[in-house]
Amino acid sequence: MNTKNYSTPTKKYRFLISAVHSIYRLLNSTYEVNELICRMGRLFCQFFNAQYCTIILLDPGKKYSIIKCTIKDNKKILVYNKLKISGKVEERIIKRSSSVRKGGLLGIPLICEDLLGLIIIKRKKSGKPFDIFDQEMLMTMAEQAVVGIKNLQLYEEQERIVLGSIKSLVTFLNTRVSSEYTHSPHFSKLVCALGCEIHLDEKQLQSLKYASLLHDAGKIDIPVEILTKTTKLTPEEYDVIKKHPVKGAQILRPLQVLHPAIPIIMYHHEKYDGTGYPSRLKGMKIPLGARIMSVADAFEAMVYGRPYRQRMDIASAVREIKKQSGTQFDPKVVEAFLKVIKKFNKRIYLNQDTPKL
Repeated sequence: MNTKNYSTPTKKYRFLISAVHSIYRLLNSTYEVNELICRMGRLFCQFFNAQYCTIILLDPGKKYSIIKCTIKDNKKILVYNKLKISGKVEERIIKRSSSVRKGGLLGIPLICEDLLGLIIIKRKKSGKPFDIFDQEMLMTMAEQAVVGIKNLQLYEEQERIVLGSIKSLVTFLNTRVSSEYTHSPHFSKLVCALGCEIHLDEKQLQSLKYASLLHDAGKIDIPVEILTKTTKLTPEEYDVIKKHPVKGAQILRPLQVLHPAIPIIMYHHEKYDGTGYPSRLKGMKIPLGARIMSVADAFEAMVYGRPYRQRMDIASAVREIKKQSGTQFDPKVVEAFLKVIKKFNKRIYLNQDTPKL
């Protein structure tokens, strides 16, 4: 939006409403800090007819950036590494926690109780200098943006805490039996790669990741002698095993953040033809995440082996997955698996102590 278009009070008011509305929409449609600041950079360039925008989020000491995004001529540069703040304009904004406006350059601090970061926008040398209205507008937009940034940072920190707790629980579960009875370290990566191939959105992938880490949580209630049995299970023992998805869902249900993952955990042993457990769901009635995990779970069981089952080579396991397409597995998930596993053959599974293709 060209700044020449708001020369009257009415146009300035409309511009203000449009700017605040744009920031509001941006905050309510973005779920990662790095994505948010990149989209903000483009928005500021558009609204202020700027050629350049850089947004920096600072570390607690205010001497380094933790995220820095620069938009120049609509091209994005995103840096995560800690970079020492060295620019004179940046240092001045940080030192004084105040704005800088000089010709075609405008910089403001991002403040939420404490200094969080800063924004600098620039116009071409031939462009109109920034005025006090530009400064007030950018500060108004930034006030809205900084709340969103802080909320996302708090949310991401909460996610890190939750994921750490999940990993601790997984480690505890795995201590009950030796590693040969558990999944490989790459199981979660395989499951998430399948989710990406099927184009799950960010929230769905997050739930799939959590479920992949905790889908066997219910086995904590199963006697170790059954989990580690090397001969065929009796019908009674198999009935005990079949209860673990429901038990896992019961254990994890009190954790609000895991609610979207519960159906995946609950139904990852269902079969596409309706002969699985615990509810004998069929076809599309099985949650997509559970259908994805079912394929990955079966592949790992075949390739890495189990005490009661001889290990297969990768080629044989892939053939078995293809053979069960439409019966045990969703054909679309199998199709995605066949694409993904070619990459995993080279990158991961062939680096393990498993037979090669």
